[in-house]
Amino acid sequence: MVNMEINNKTDGFDPDHFSDYDIYLFKAGSHFRLYEKLGSHIRTLNGKAGTYFAVWAPNASRVSVIGDFNAWNKNSNPMGQRWDGSGIWELFIPDIGKGTLYKYHIFSKTGSYESDKSDPFGFYCETPPKTASIVYDIEDYQWNDSAWISGRKLKNSLSSPMVIYEVHAGSWQHSRQENGFLNYRQMAPLLAGYAKKMGFTHIELMPLMEHPFYGSWGYQITGYFAPTSRYGKPDDLMYLVDFLHNENIGVILDWVPSHFPNDNHGLYRFDGTFLYEHEDPRKGFHPDWKSMIFNYGRAEIKEFLISSAIFWLDKYHADGLRIDGVASMLYLDYSRKHGEWIPNKYGGRENLEAIEFLKQLNTLIYSQYPDVQTIAEESTAWPAVTKPVDCGGLGFGMKWNMGWMHDTLDYFSKDPVYRKYHQNLLTFSFWYAFEENFVLPLSHDEVVHGKKSLLEKMPGDDWQKFANLRLLLAYMYCFPGKKLLFMGSEFAQRREWSHDLEMDWSEAEYEYHINISKLVCDLNRIYVNEPALAYTDFAPESFEWVDYHDAQQSIMSFLRKSEKSVILAACNFTPAPRHNYRIGVSEKGQWKEILNTDSSIYGGSGQGNFGAVAAAKPGRHGRQFSISVTLPPLGIIFFKRELSDADQATVPETEKTKLKKGKQ
Repeated sequence: MVNMEINNKTDGFDPDHFSDYDIYLFKAGSHFRLYEKLGSHIRTLNGKAGTYFAVWAPNASRVSVIGDFNAWNKNSNPMGQRWDGSGIWELFIPDIGKGTLYKYHIFSKTGSYESDKSDPFGFYCETPPKTASIVYDIEDYQWNDSAWISGRKLKNSLSSPMVIYEVHAGSWQHSRQENGFLNYRQMAPLLAGYAKKMGFTHIELMPLMEHPFYGSWGYQITGYFAPTSRYGKPDDLMYLVDFLHNENIGVILDWVPSHFPNDNHGLYRFDGTFLYEHEDPRKGFHPDWKSMIFNYGRAEIKEFLISSAIFWLDKYHADGLRIDGVASMLYLDYSRKHGEWIPNKYGGRENLEAIEFLKQLNTLIYSQYPDVQTIAEESTAWPAVTKPVDCGGLGFGMKWNMGWMHDTLDYFSKDPVYRKYHQNLLTFSFWYAFEENFVLPLSHDEVVHGKKSLLEKMPGDDWQKFANLRLLLAYMYCFPGKKLLFMGSEFAQRREWSHDLEMDWSEAEYEYHINISKLVCDLNRIYVNEPALAYTDFAPESFEWVDYHDAQQSIMSFLRKSEKSVILAACNFTPAPRHNYRIGVSEKGQWKEILNTDSSIYGGSGQGNFGAVAAAKPGRHGRQFSISVTLPPLGIIFFKRELSDADQATVPETEKTKLKKGKQ
């Protein structure tokens, strides 16, 4: 089954490492756990302990394993190529194991290319700027999160509340003792304790896969199976995830299948040819990020990427993957001018190969891990991103609502005196709010590169800035969709985010900033505990306009509904309080004020409605009753009405059934 080179080195080959079925699946483009076979694996062969190496390099004429164990000598440990046409090279080397540094030295068939490459399937890497792979046994870690895993379906379902705290590990908090990064184990109790105190249900970690350039924030990946060693070893990251799970907090990992960097030690021209990427720059080079684009039409590349996605769910117990750059994958002309791209076989701009890859990716993930979520960062109006594949969709669980984010921040950045001319920036998002399963992202991309922090985006003096920010945050929590907030925004950090600096935690101790933290805590608590908000993010029946016509006063009101309660959100987007303002409601009785962003406990002026208002006639806005309220300046109020049995009897059975399903 092997060529003469391997046959002459019986200690260096194991005929059982790759079964015939493994090779069949690989050549058929259907092996999606390649990390179990390719890469380096500590094992015993013929009674000798050592490490088995396997790498895919179909266009190489010679491959050898080099490392600290053989003084990086390219002639010491040549690999053998399998005879079966798979393009896989193999070698067992005795007496080396965990912690061994290694690379593959590759000669191309043309004779014009020779390079040292990190292992594409390596589990651990040297800390950049060093680039060697490290032999590591990722099976050593003993997980303690079985209770979380067995019950996470209820935490991750589309009908469960999700409040996501987006974190960049290197700049969330620095180590006081070492004056540098927190490692994964140091981070675990601090991050878990903070997220739990604030009421976040999930942590989303910006890419932790190994990346050579720290300034890429992790979005230029070279190690698709290796957590970055900047913060520790593989089992240290496992400890972090385990710790968060034991504190009842889910973990979403940012993952980047859209492009990769052209560093010489990485995937770029891996065996002397354009193996992982397209050769033609019109398909293989990304003009925005100056990086390489995967060849999604090649079966082995799809296997590589899908294996990577499965790997983080399998070996690191991730509860979801946020897929970066989906829009750039879907369009052949993404960020390209006329003549800079190649149409598909039908003459269109759609990347048919990438579309099929995404469908296959989501289908496989949900078939094997039905209790996780995939989340698309997709910034266009591509249809059915979160619809099932068998219904013509891409199959994602959720999608970032970039339109809502851009329009909302555009509106809030305007001086309130001009907002009456732009109310459509807010109302437009409601018309498509249920077209997809949306996450509302106030993410890292909005507080960097001169865009200012959320606080500094707000117009006016300091009082108005904080009032506007309180209004923005509460508006997000009552708008349909899961919530995502980037670190620092929960305490109104003033400066933009910088990956080189930790968050301004000293600033979080000042009164105005403490007040924002209090508000975020209360918003998280209310959102998670109110069925009208928590379980109906994707149910059109849960939303109902009361009035969006009062643009002149920049006032808007709408309902969020569940089977047993209704929440009325009344928004005043100007600094002028509105007294005795009438809002129509259908239910008579007491409407309890459960949140007022102008409350003095949040640093507001304290204008409100003494805890509750009573609905009575006359009616308004086409409803039988109305409430007369005070709408505070730059404020939003949540009024809650518990539905009595008689009230529930008036809800149509079809609507009641749909609202009830929202809790399942």
